[in-house]
Amino acid sequence: MSLRAASLILIAALQVSAPAAAEDSARKELLVFAAASLTNVLAELTPAWEESSGVSVKLSFAASSVLARQIEAGGAADVFVSADQEWMDYLANRGLIDARTRRDLAGNRLVLVAPAGSRISLDIRPGFELAATLAGGRLAIGDPEIVPAGRYARAALTTLGVWGSVSHRLVRAENVRAAMTYVARGEAPLGIVYATDAQIEKKIRVVDTFPDNSHAPITYPAAATAIAGPTAASYLASLASGQAARIWKKYGFVELK
Repeated sequence: MSLRAASLILIAALQVSAPAAAEDSARKELLVFAAASLTNVLAELTPAWEESSGVSVKLSFAASSVLARQIEAGGAADVFVSADQEWMDYLANRGLIDARTRRDLAGNRLVLVAPAGSRISLDIRPGFELAATLAGGRLAIGDPEIVPAGRYARAALTTLGVWGSVSHRLVRAENVRAAMTYVARGEAPLGIVYATDAQIEKKIRVVDTFPDNSHAPITYPAAATAIAGPTAASYLASLASGQAARIWKKYGFVELK
């Protein structure tokens, strides 16, 4: 065999093996799109699964709406964890998740928060004096048009009969963590966030908790995407395990019944 012929055979072999190698490498990383309010809990839950599976996980956090639309646009996520059912349904209706893997992981509560040094005191009840307490300031919430926490906030304030008095005085944040930051910096005198967010931010304090019956139950559905590899189901199972339940509780999430 000539040197040229041997070279051509070697090149052909490399061309065949390169895609296979790339595919094998891709299986060693899992891309997880998750709601911003899950940043801390998933950062703690994920390493144990990485160690046991040998698969590295890349966590990407943002508003559920942003992540769902990225997946719709072709984002190569393997797992999606939403802060509400609506954005998971959005992808399900478009055939972009594996419905067999869908499950609810945990619940949450909605709270009214103020800067830690604030003296604001309010009891959340029908017709409570939210607008007057803002005293010319603005209420920080996730954008209620797209952000789950904002939708829950709008529903709660509507149920309590005060939405009309504050709807024109909002700071519409891109996600719930951003809403919390406005309050923590003192840029807004009050905000509405999840109880779990308030628990980890020392620069804010909880003024009061919204009644559960003022808004739809806050649940976090998770599913593998339609393009996910086989390891996605294993990762989801780890998030719903009995061992994981302790971590969810540690960060203030509510166990689902």
